[in-house]
Amino acid sequence: MKISLKRLNKDYHFETVNERGDIVHLDNKTDAEPKGASPMDLLLRAIAGCSSIDIVMILKKQHIELEDLQVEVEGFREDGAIPNVFKKIQLNFLLKGDLPVAKAKRAVDLSMDKYCSVSKMLEKAAEINYAITLNGELIN
Repeated sequence: MKISLKRLNKDYHFETVNERGDIVHLDNKTDAEPKGASPMDLLLRAIAGCSSIDIVMILKKQHIELEDLQVEVEGFREDGAIPNVFKKIQLNFLLKGDLPVAKAKRAVDLSMDKYCSVSKMLEKAAEINYAITLNGELIN
């Protein structure tokens, strides 16, 4: 896996490109008009994306198709700390579809506890918690 980065302006706007040519823009969140996501923002997006891929894959192997999957992620940092890393990350999985509660819970648990590489990496630095809602009802 390889990423290249180039600076696009005299401030903090960067373009990153992976080996497939996928482009992601980065910027400093304190800029008046940021032109990309902040690196810490990307970490939260990464854990949401990684776990979602796992959940869909686990359920597909069981021949279960979700109607919808959304994830809300919130990262909590210590004010004034340097470096200002995440101390806690909360994920809220919102699943919708015709599937048993036990299968929904197991898919999310397997992702967060075993398969999600991003989660496993971040848990070394931050407390990670999650909640699961299935068809509008909190199940854990």
